[in-house]
Amino acid sequence: PPLFTGIKLLVNNFFFFLTLKIQALKLKFPRKFTDPVIQPLAEFAWREYLQEKKKELRGEVWAYASSVMCFIAGQLLGDEKELLEWSYREWDYRDFKPEALYQAIAEDFYVKHLKNSQHVFVYLEIAIEEQPVGRLLFELFSDACPRTCENFRALCAGGAKSPCDGRELTYKNSLFHRLVKNGWIQGGDIVTGKGDGGESIYGPTFEDESFSIRHKGRGVLGMANKGRHSNASQFYITLQPAPYLDKKYVAFGQLIEGTEVLQRLEVVPTYNERPTVACKIINCGTFEP
Repeated sequence: PPLFTGIKLLVNNFFFFLTLKIQALKLKFPRKFTDPVIQPLAEFAWREYLQEKKKELRGEVWAYASSVMCFIAGQLLGDEKELLEWSYREWDYRDFKPEALYQAIAEDFYVKHLKNSQHVFVYLEIAIEEQPVGRLLFELFSDACPRTCENFRALCAGGAKSPCDGRELTYKNSLFHRLVKNGWIQGGDIVTGKGDGGESIYGPTFEDESFSIRHKGRGVLGMANKGRHSNASQFYITLQPAPYLDKKYVAFGQLIEGTEVLQRLEVVPTYNERPTVACKIINCGTFEP
């Protein structure tokens, strides 16, 4: 029997449109179909998945632009249009529900998905050379690293005061001061902005909380340090897998939206790993689903 594997962008009405269509085919022809395998992905994870599939499958997939990828028995069928044509051609099945319905379902599912994770979500709005380029949205693994995540969340939200001198502690208007090509981009020096300072909400520094989160891919968020138990406010975002950082630096989050913004940041010109144009956090805060 045909085996469906749908890999789809999470915030997409087609995700539910095709999910319900595949499930309807299964119900209508129970002996003809195995249970479908459906995997929703957030924006950043989808882009990373698509890049890997382009490298693996090559050929016409290099130009693949849809946010849906459907497989039958392990073979790529195509996007939502190919699936709709196939279901009508092979099974005489159509769906006449309005697209607006699926859009509403998709938005509701996305909100519930974020809330059900019980994680914290924060955003950084970025400008390069004073020109806004978009937003980075992070999921913080607050169950694995609660103190580290609370420090980062508080610095995004603003309002926290320095235990040392009473200054407001915030990432707003701070710079990305270091870019290691094919490695990571680093920011969060909220004291001097040069990369030699920083301060946490707990004091000058705080301990390494956990090394349970691995640097297994692009977009991992972690705390920069000067050695063991010296976390403050500086952080980094990986640009590719970085296993050499495991057990040395505390990773505590993952980029889930902002693919193009990260791409813009990683190609800015540098001199001795320092961006030669201003890459600034112009706004930041807690994201409420």
